[in-house]
Amino acid sequence: MSTEAASWPDKLAGLHLPANLPAGKLPQNFLEALLERFIRHDKRVIVNAGIGRDAAVIDVGAPHTLLVAKNDPITFVGEDAAWYALHVNANDIACLGGAPKWFLATLLFPHGATSPAAVAKCFAQISAACRKLGVTLCGGHSEVTPGIDRPLTIGFMLGEVARDRVLRPENIRQGDAVALSKGLGIEATSIIAREKKAIIVQEYGDAVAKSCLKYLEKPGLSVLPEARLAKEIEGIHALHDPTEGGLNAALHELAKAANVGLIIDLKLIPMPTEAKLLCDHFDLNILSVISSGALLVCGTEEACQKFVSECHRKKIVAEIIGKVVKADEGLQYREGRKRFPIPRPRRDEILKIVTR
Repeated sequence: MSTEAASWPDKLAGLHLPANLPAGKLPQNFLEALLERFIRHDKRVIVNAGIGRDAAVIDVGAPHTLLVAKNDPITFVGEDAAWYALHVNANDIACLGGAPKWFLATLLFPHGATSPAAVAKCFAQISAACRKLGVTLCGGHSEVTPGIDRPLTIGFMLGEVARDRVLRPENIRQGDAVALSKGLGIEATSIIAREKKAIIVQEYGDAVAKSCLKYLEKPGLSVLPEARLAKEIEGIHALHDPTEGGLNAALHELAKAANVGLIIDLKLIPMPTEAKLLCDHFDLNILSVISSGALLVCGTEEACQKFVSECHRKKIVAEIIGKVVKADEGLQYREGRKRFPIPRPRRDEILKIVTR
């Protein structure tokens, strides 16, 4: 065993990690330690791996553009996993101010439970989603494999961003406003509708169940429409999408990456009706539930006001929900005169009803 590998048990002991890691994202302190030790720096990598940085930006020598690269798996759902994969990867390209262009997918299907029709459906979903976003499906890998009980999709997206228009958390400034588009729990609602459809129909009727299933497309997982609006507005400094761990996790990631504090007004946070209904019914904290489809936008007050106005003009829900403060003020929710810390979720709330 190498000296480096042998020394790691001592380093891990100081992080106070459980003997077996729980489902969900790696604990932030553990991930930070791993990134600090093992990520190599290259002067051509403009945006490297880090907390709150969900894609890489690489200088490949093009005169006006940089390459943006992102990969992400879909593990919470089997049904429609390919659609989810395309959109969540495209969202992280867009959050850096880029345009998603090329997609590669690794498709793993469970042995003994996969028909040719199921595989064809998955390919058709990816193709349809790519056409909708103007993305080219250009490669990947597929196989039927033992050891899994549902299809797994791992997406890899490449895109481009203008050299002078990279949006990144380091651009955030004290005094910036924080806006949020569409609202919380969009992805969670879609997942719950697929995993718990019979219960939803029994409790709330077929119309509500159908409405929740449609959250995949309306309000939709894609943040590309509002990201395109944001990147054209002078004074917008950074974008971030709340995925696993929801808004609570996203705010911690954003604050860590930008070295700032945040004050967020709970009453101003958009919460779609069905999302709130299902989270309440299944006792899920909507602030900590997977929320792809929402977009956090940081920029000057004037820029964020313009972003909200442009969203409203396009019939997209958006509101300014808070402001950026000094790092030593921490992360706080405000509810009337009350203030309390924004909790960092240990795992996504969706795991209470979905097993990986």
